[in-house]
Amino acid sequence: LHYKATVIILIAFSLLVTSRQYIGDPIDCIVDEIPLNVMDTYCWIYSTFTIPNRLTGRVGLDIVQPGVASHTDGKDEVKYHKYYQWVCFALFFQAMLFYVPRYLWKTWEGGRIKMLVLDLNYPIVSEDCKTDRKRLLVDYFITNLHMQNFYAFRFFICEILNFINVVGQIFFMDYFLDGEFSTYGRDVLSFTEMEPEEREDPMSRVFPKVTKCTFHKYGPSGSVQKFDGLCVLPL
Repeated sequence: LHYKATVIILIAFSLLVTSRQYIGDPIDCIVDEIPLNVMDTYCWIYSTFTIPNRLTGRVGLDIVQPGVASHTDGKDEVKYHKYYQWVCFALFFQAMLFYVPRYLWKTWEGGRIKMLVLDLNYPIVSEDCKTDRKRLLVDYFITNLHMQNFYAFRFFICEILNFINVVGQIFFMDYFLDGEFSTYGRDVLSFTEMEPEEREDPMSRVFPKVTKCTFHKYGPSGSVQKFDGLCVLPL
């Protein structure tokens, strides 16, 4: 489960996101007077943002989408979602970290256990042969008693690495999501128990579907013009 199922799942999702990100269209932005391909590329490079204090309200009346509303520069808090472009790399990196302890153990162990129990579980092997193999195995253990401490030491190193990896992944995800991961599950459960008028959707805060992007360019008179665009994040 730790080094096989988890690694396969993470790599599968990494490939899925990569195919959408680099073969499909990872972001769709709309804004007047700016070509769509220019806006998409710009917002993809410089990240999109939401307004945390505009997460509550009536969609279509007070706000466009949770976190998407008019704001004042320097007054309203702005949250940039910088993780979005790096999801596929993060998933692949996590998969590799889960496999590292397994790779070290395979390298250090070298198939020793497999060789020791060779032929013991084959139904076609005679009982006399199995008895001889068991006798040799017992003699091996008696002869090499207390001589395999380094083997056990390396085994415990791999187990400790597994534990460190699991704990480290939690901190990595918390850093990757800008401190939102450690409280995300609790926030989602609390969200379902709150009154609809008061609750703030943590899913829209951490993983927004629609965000904003600001583009600046020079106008006909040489003054700087500001364009606010809406971006859909399909990944």
